[in-house]
Amino acid sequence: MKRLTTSLAALSLTAGLAHAQAADVPDNLEKLSNFQSTGATDFTFVEQGGEFAEGIKRNLERIELPQGFRIGLYAVVPDARHMAVGPQGIVTFVGTRKDKVWAVTDRNKDRVADEVKDFAPSLRFTIPNGPCFSKDGFLYIAEQNRVLLFPAAEFFYESGDVAAFNLVKQGELIPVEEESFNHTARVCDIGPDGMIYITLGQPFNVPAPEKRELYDKWGIGGIVRMKTDGTGREVFARGIRNSVGMDIDPETGNVWFTDNQVDGMGDDIPPGELNRATGPGQNFGFPWYGGGSIRTNEYKDEEPPADAVMPVVEMDAHAADLGMMFYTGSMFPEEYRGAIFSAQHGSWNRTTPVGARVMVTTLAEDGTATTKPFAEGWIDENGEYLGRPVDVAQLRDGSILVSDDLAGAIYRIWYQPE
Repeated sequence: MKRLTTSLAALSLTAGLAHAQAADVPDNLEKLSNFQSTGATDFTFVEQGGEFAEGIKRNLERIELPQGFRIGLYAVVPDARHMAVGPQGIVTFVGTRKDKVWAVTDRNKDRVADEVKDFAPSLRFTIPNGPCFSKDGFLYIAEQNRVLLFPAAEFFYESGDVAAFNLVKQGELIPVEEESFNHTARVCDIGPDGMIYITLGQPFNVPAPEKRELYDKWGIGGIVRMKTDGTGREVFARGIRNSVGMDIDPETGNVWFTDNQVDGMGDDIPPGELNRATGPGQNFGFPWYGGGSIRTNEYKDEEPPADAVMPVVEMDAHAADLGMMFYTGSMFPEEYRGAIFSAQHGSWNRTTPVGARVMVTTLAEDGTATTKPFAEGWIDENGEYLGRPVDVAQLRDGSILVSDDLAGAIYRIWYQPE
């Protein structure tokens, strides 16, 4: 097996060339679906030590956490986005908004990754942002316009060839003519009903009315679900601008999701959202509402849906709420059991940056939600981003992982009282 070890600097230098050559790389999905060898032997391994990693560790010294919590560098992972922790605890799969999915392994179980390499190197991915696992170990990867299924990813990931199948064929998740460079980072989750839920962001800041019929039909600007054999597709929720974070409440089965709201309305409006879908068919108000109850300028003269569902939590405007998860572990203190941890990527055009932190939301018995910062400090005194959290995932020991696509890293947060 040929081994190619690379640093982030080397990856950056070769990114343009790799993109230019992508069209020449064969997509071996048909071979892999038939359990045929492709001859793939070349992995890209990411260096885990060195000066770059030490720089990330120094930045982590600035992060503020509640008393008793600690944070450390878990892995250097270029462009790290959404994460799926394998049910066996062997490997964590990490999506990107580029053309790679990374496999992150902690072989000696010291809670620091020993190896980061690309997953399924014989496949050509396109924005494979959203990996998710079923309880029985099936890995799904939601791409820009395709969903792939890997029935034994934790078993095959050591090889260049993996068992891989279409769940949704290329060009059939959304109409090909609606493929966009904007808002196409999908996320997925498997519900207690055995169906896979997939978010489909719409590409505009605010879409034109003539797009509404097409988007409603396909679930663009919403959430779709289907059986895990790819049949029975339906639109589960509408009125969502661009959700890039979703988890299903293990107690109620309700689908919770974050939503990024309209830009260009000012620094302090509209709010970001944390939403709850209690069943299929609900409308969450976009594009009539730009976030919370704030009306958009483009639709201010049009009557919004009478049954529009307002968010459970209104987050800071433009903080860019992304990945989220319910905490089901036992490591953290009791107050965090069942809480929602969510990542704020940080504002891209706000006069004063906001976000770049991990939030925690606790739910009272009456449904009241309380949200506050849990881990923050990735914006320095100059307003410069030292990191931009994307997603939150839970390890089997009850600690949590936080991905960061700016630093190209995954952090681990654990509880260790004095």
